[in-house]
Amino acid sequence: MADLRLVVADRTDLTPAVRRFALRRPDGGPLPGYEPGAHVTVTTPAGHQRSYSLVEPGGEAPDEYVVCVLREPAGRGGSASMHDEALVGAELTVGEPRNRFPLHPAKRYLFVAGGIGITPIRSMVARLRAEGHADARVVYLTRTAAETPFLDEFGDDTVHHSAERGRLDLWPHLAVPDDETRVYCCGPLPLIRAVQAMTAHWRPSRVHVEEFAAPADGFAAPFTAVWAPTGRRVEVPADRSLLTALRRSGVTVDSSCEAGTCGTCRLALLDGEAEHRDFALTDDERRASLISCVSRAASEEITVGPPG
Repeated sequence: MADLRLVVADRTDLTPAVRRFALRRPDGGPLPGYEPGAHVTVTTPAGHQRSYSLVEPGGEAPDEYVVCVLREPAGRGGSASMHDEALVGAELTVGEPRNRFPLHPAKRYLFVAGGIGITPIRSMVARLRAEGHADARVVYLTRTAAETPFLDEFGDDTVHHSAERGRLDLWPHLAVPDDETRVYCCGPLPLIRAVQAMTAHWRPSRVHVEEFAAPADGFAAPFTAVWAPTGRRVEVPADRSLLTALRRSGVTVDSSCEAGTCGTCRLALLDGEAEHRDFALTDDERRASLISCVSRAASEEITVGPPG
């Protein structure tokens, strides 16, 4: 898919730390369509590549892509660049929408969002509301009302502010499995893990999660990577990424986010089996590619090379 050159048509503060960006073609023409749950990869003015969920319900030919960016002071500069440098009129390179968190048909829905994790869930809820779907519950977890994007769109029975009411017990919402309900959860890793633990007795196909970044809780077993162009064998220790190991052996691999979301460090998977931990590739792409900053080998040895 070809990258797009889009203009920042509008930017609005939703909270002191969350800013909304509307991106359009310079000529105002239609954009490639997308479905709820999709994201785009944006190259920030400073050159970082970051993936952001599209917050509107989508369709066949939208006139704009809308993303919301949380400013992260302890981040690696991508959010700061968007907040400080992506001014109205600025041109940005934006990838066409991809969707690894699609909204599947169901009789009932339960959406659990943590903080900025509301962004893909908002697109889903907006689509369901527009279609007249009545049975879609939302549990929206934030720290305070002032830090809650789209607060006016969700009722008091939906939004839980932990600074005022403490931690919400999700078990009453998840205790009874229901094959006619789909659970969607997006947010920080502790929330994802909690929902996964509480839905262990559900049918796996009924529970869908999306994390802000790929898991960072340890790399697991060591393995050997063979760099196909030269035949060089590179040992990848348990505490080191494939990307880092290749670079330390003299192999040049481009990267940007190093969190498994942008796809810059994609490599061709030529032999062996990969343990995919990214949020950049589709299932079809994973058959012949991997994201080297987070993904591992599921076999003792894999062969990789430059992306095709």
